[in-house]
Amino acid sequence: MEPIRVLLADDQALLRAGFAMMLSVEDEIEVVGQAANGAEAVAFAAAHPVDIILMDVQMPVLDGIRATEQVVQAGTAKVIILTTFERDDYLFDAISAGASGFLLKNSDPDDLVAAVHAVAGGHALLAPEMTVRVIERFARQLHAEAAGAAALPTGHPTAAPATAVGTRPPSGSAQQQKLLDSLTSREREVLVNVAAGRSNAEIAAGMFVAEATVKTHVSNLLSKIQVRDRVQAVVFAYESGLILPGDKPAAG
Repeated sequence: MEPIRVLLADDQALLRAGFAMMLSVEDEIEVVGQAANGAEAVAFAAAHPVDIILMDVQMPVLDGIRATEQVVQAGTAKVIILTTFERDDYLFDAISAGASGFLLKNSDPDDLVAAVHAVAGGHALLAPEMTVRVIERFARQLHAEAAGAAALPTGHPTAAPATAVGTRPPSGSAQQQKLLDSLTSREREVLVNVAAGRSNAEIAAGMFVAEATVKTHVSNLLSKIQVRDRVQAVVFAYESGLILPGDKPAAG
């Protein structure tokens, strides 16, 4: 089995050396390069095979958020954002840029290794409470924009279609609705639980099924709604109107 190829992107050489030392003891992980800024990270990933980039946020030349956008758009690697700041705006921007994980630099070495394995395996790495908090903020912005469009005069180019009083806000694009309709009732139920920040084990317990069954449902629904990982699935759940800010999805 090929090792997971990791690129370290941080403007502090000592931190890069520390991360490299932590990861080098793992047989299944290989540090293939280091970058002192986002531009170097983007260029390295374009020229060499890389699976995961551990990306700092605040770097010269090109910051980690903008670098993440370019890497994700090019499809050259998955990105885990590393930062010393536990700030919602960084997490929000990282998710919007397409990052698959978000980790604080003071995390335990075991957490760093687990993050690399998780993201390489196609999973997202975000604490459930952080995921829900930030995605709800993202969703509130979307629905605020929708409400603003709905308040415009009928016939205005950006006005939303009229809806009956008391109905839910517009539920995203027709394409999103089509993808949502492609899910089975069980897959939709799993997506709701994923959007609530529940782990596979918690979902399995609430639905009275095996955890392996939940994993299969998650894999299937990610494919059907055309997203990379659980973080993007949560974004989709809010954008499509399946979950709205303030909703409290019940377990199971």
